[in-house]
Parts: sequence; structure tokens; C-alpha cells
Amino acid sequence: MPGRVVDTTRVNEQIKLSRAKEIRVVAEEGQIGVMDIDSALKLAEERDLDLVEISPQAEPPVCKIMDYRKFKFEQAKKAKKVKKQQTVINIKEIRMRPAIDTHDYEFKKRNARKFLEHGDKVKVTVRFRGREFTRQDMGTEILNRLAGDLNDVAKIESQPKMDGRQMIMILAAL
Repeated sequence: MPGRVVDTTRVNEQIKLSRAKEIRVVAEEGQIGVMDIDSALKLAEERDLDLVEISPQAEPPVCKIMDYRKFKFEQAKKAKKVKKQQTVINIKEIRMRPAIDTHDYEFKKRNARKFLEHGDKVKVTVRFRGREFTRQDMGTEILNRLAGDLNDVAKIESQPKMDGRQMIMILAAL
């Protein structure tokens, strides 16, 4: 399955596979001390819990006495909560020309409003062709007018700026 993470945590008998002779043992109540692996396993078994290797790189490796299944369940629950709270923000693009007609402008504005209300960002691009390039003030005027018309649902994230033969502005939902 793609995206599936393989758990490499050593638990109980698997800890014996490490090259360490002794491990530092920690429990819920605090640090127990440094002891050999067999006595640490025996201690965990007496408490009806698991011995879990937490820090294999440490000298000596650190292991914790805990309920491993409960620990894994809590981790999965946290990961699920984080994934649920994650939001994906798309950037939609709207292209215009400096000499845009009123109806076309209204149509583009309506689409931009719809995107912003959906929670997406909108990249507004004004393309200049030929001699239009000398009239950059018209592009700035259109972009500022659009930002003013949409100020109830959007704020300007990046001010209008030239990028080659086009002027770009990014609007973000409030």
C-alpha cells in the first residue's frame, strides 16, 4: 500500500537483537536505571506491559516500560486528528486583458468570488500584448478595482506586480 509507514520500533524480544549489553529503563513513574536486557524484560513482564525501545542511538539505548498497543493506538488517533485538521488550499487563476469589457469583467469577478467563498486563493493575471505594455497603469487599475469589489470576501495577499509581460496579484479568502 503506498503511503503506509513501516514501524521499525523494537519491542520486547526484538530488543535482544540490538548489540547493546545494557539498556537504560524508563517507566511511567520515572527512570528505573541501567540494567541488562533480560532483567528489563522480566520487569516489564511482571507489570504485564511491554518493553519498547525509544532511543536506539543513545548510549546505552533507552527503553520504556509501557502498553505498546495502547501507545500505537494513541499515535494513530493523533495522526488521524492532524490529518482531519489539515486543509488543502488551491490557487485558482483568472486571466484578464487591460482593455476588458464590462460584462467580461463582471463574469471574471463572479468566478473569483465563487473561488474565494470556497476557500481557495485567486491569482489574478493581466496580460499585456504589443503596445498595451506601455499602459501598465490600466492593469493596476483593473486589479485594484477587482480587489475593491471583492474586499468583503478577500484580502490582497500580494500586491500587483509585473512579471514579464503580465501583472499578477494574489487574493486570499478572509
